Amino acid sequence: MRAKRDPRPRLAAAACAAVVVAGAPAARAQSAFYAAAKQVAGRPGTIIRQEPLGSVAPRGASAFRILYRSTGLHGEPVAVSGVMVVPRGAAPAGGRPVVAWQHPTTGVDRPCAPSLSPSVLQTIQGLRELLQRGYVVVATDYPGLGTPGPHPYLVGLSEGRAVLDGVRAARNMPGAHAGDRFAVWGHSQGGHATLFAGLLAHDYAPELHLAGIAAAAPATELALLQKGDPDTPDSRLFSAMLMWAWSRVYGISLDGLVAPADMPALMTLARVCFEAPRDGSTQPTDKPMPAVTYRMRRSLAVTEPWPALAARNTPGAPPKDVPVFLAQGSADTTIPPQITESYRKRLCRAGNRVRMVAMPGVTHRFIARDAAPAAVEWIAARFAGKPAPDNCPETAAR
Repeated sequence: MRAKRDPRPRLAAAACAAVVVAGAPAARAQSAFYAAAKQVAGRPGTIIRQEPLGSVAPRGASAFRILYRSTGLHGEPVAVSGVMVVPRGAAPAGGRPVVAWQHPTTGVDRPCAPSLSPSVLQTIQGLRELLQRGYVVVATDYPGLGTPGPHPYLVGLSEGRAVLDGVRAARNMPGAHAGDRFAVWGHSQGGHATLFAGLLAHDYAPELHLAGIAAAAPATELALLQKGDPDTPDSRLFSAMLMWAWSRVYGISLDGLVAPADMPALMTLARVCFEAPRDGSTQPTDKPMPAVTYRMRRSLAVTEPWPALAARNTPGAPPKDVPVFLAQGSADTTIPPQITESYRKRLCRAGNRVRMVAMPGVTHRFIARDAAPAAVEWIAARFAGKPAPDNCPETAAR
C-alpha cells in the first residue's frame, strides 16, 4: 500500500496492510521450525525452539525467531511463533523491562505469520526507540499463524494469552535478562489483543507486573464491524476471514450464511495474506485482490451465535490501576474515531487513567507508525514510575 493514501475504506478487515496472495512463505510455515509435538510440553511461556534472525537485527541488538508454549481457547497447550529482539550490554538490576508488540491483521491463514516475512522487524512500530531504552521486545504471531491453525482471529482469550506467554518466553530466553515488568503495545487487531492481554494479566500471569497498555486504533466494537455493508469488497473480505476463522475455532456451520456454490470464493478471500505496515515511509507495493466474490444469505449481525460471540470478544475496561494510552487518526475509515472515543469514555467511567492522542489526517494504516514516538515515551514513563497522565474529562466527576 502506498504511503500517501489508504485505499481501503471502512471495514478493511482491520487489516491496514497491502494485499499479497499467500504463496511462497507457505513452505516455511510448514517447516520443522514451526512444527511442534501434538502435546506441547512445559509451562506457558516455555521456549520450544529459537533461531537467530542474523543480519536483519538492529545494530546493538540480537533478534530471534521463537516458538513457545501458550494456552489455547479451551485450556489446551498450543505452540505459538513470533520474534524477540534483545538489546546488547549489561542489564539493569531487576532485569530488562519487556514490551510486547501486537501486529495488525495480516490474514487468518497459516502462511500469514509476520515472522515469516524478511521485513518483520520493520513492522514492529517503535522498535529502535524501545531497544535504545534497553527494553526486550517480543512480537507474537498469535496462534495459528505460522503454526497449525485455526487462527483465533479477534478471539480475545486466545490472543491475550499468547501475548502474555510471549512475555513469559522473554523471561525464559537465555541471555535476555528480562524482568517481570512489562507493557503491551498494539495496532488494530493487535490493539484488540493488547487490551485482552491487559484484561487477563492479573489472573493468567500473576507473576508479571503490567505497567501500561498502549493501543493504536484498537478493534473494540466487533458488533459494529459485523454490520458493515455486505456489498462492499472490504466488508466481504472481513466477513470471509471472520467466518472462516470463527467457524473453525468455535465449530460453527456456515450453512444458511453462504450458498454452497459461493464457498470456494469465500475460501479464496479468507486465505489472503496482508503485508503489515512498516515503520518508515517506504511501504510494500499494492498487489491485486483475487477476482472472486460471494453473497451473504444473512447478515452476521443478526444470525446467532455471531452477535453473542462478538459481545464475548469485545474488550471491556482493564483494572483501574493499569493506565491506558490510546491513539487514533482522524482520517481512519476502518476504525472510525467515534469508536475509539466511545471506548475512551468507557475507560474513563470505569476509573482508568487514559492518555488519548488524536492525530489529524492520519489513516488507519499509519496510526501506529505515526503514534509510536508518543507511545514509546508514554511506556518509558510508566517503567520509570512516573504518574500516568489522564485527560479524561470525566475525572473530576469521579
